[in-house]
Amino acid sequence: MMLPVLALLTGLTLLPLLELLLLSVSSVTWRNARPVLANVGLANFAALLHDSLFVTSVRNTLLFAAVAVAIEIVLGLALALALGAVRHAKDFYITAFMLPILLPGIVIGAIWALMYNPDFGIINTSLAALDLQPHDWLGNPNLALGAIVAVDVWHWTPFCFLLLYAAVEALPADVFEAARIDGASAWQRCRYIALPLLAPAILVVLAFRAIIAFKVFDEVYLLTSGGPGTSTEVVSLTIYRRFFIEDHAGSGAAMSIVAFLVLGGVTLAAMRVIRRKQQR
Repeated sequence: MMLPVLALLTGLTLLPLLELLLLSVSSVTWRNARPVLANVGLANFAALLHDSLFVTSVRNTLLFAAVAVAIEIVLGLALALALGAVRHAKDFYITAFMLPILLPGIVIGAIWALMYNPDFGIINTSLAALDLQPHDWLGNPNLALGAIVAVDVWHWTPFCFLLLYAAVEALPADVFEAARIDGASAWQRCRYIALPLLAPAILVVLAFRAIIAFKVFDEVYLLTSGGPGTSTEVVSLTIYRRFFIEDHAGSGAAMSIVAFLVLGGVTLAAMRVIRRKQQR
């Protein structure tokens, strides 16, 4: 009974991937509104090594993902542990924490673009009220990527919180009670009991968020479009440029394949680590 559904899902996954593989080894031109493919072997992949924009986008993406995911995991875990100790109004706090992740990406981009506005944005207005120097958050190459990281942290910390809170609620209460009776402090119970038990859940959240962060597009596109210069250029945005703006489908497909392989490698490595943690 499951076979037709599995066949459909497999086809919907494999057919676009095969088309992408074909494009990645081809040079695409247009004739009578139809694509004409000429095989170029691995030339598109070799060209990526000398593509300064792609190299820059990979560096920015890795930096963005590392910083954003680390902050989100820490904040999500802190919120989950804090809410686990709350006795009343948990539903209210969960609802409040989940609001950012419910908003569409375009709404988030519009809200933060207004907040970051150098002339009338609430952030610079607040700084001016405190006699602090306002900044052009999205127009300064040294600040733009950090500004987008802040938006991503605000947007995706609730995702980390929700998964980690479920893991916190599943922790065995009798173990903590025994530790408390034995005289363990709150920090000791957190450090030596909660964190080791939560390690598999933390690794799962880390893997999920790393994959999503590596594919970031909407926040960058809506706020900076990769600028100023290439200071916020990310892999997904570069692929978009090659496909839809520069009309270099072969190069864009090669970038997509590289990104797919990287994410696949990260996923497999994370699954292996998680499995080992669970066995221990």
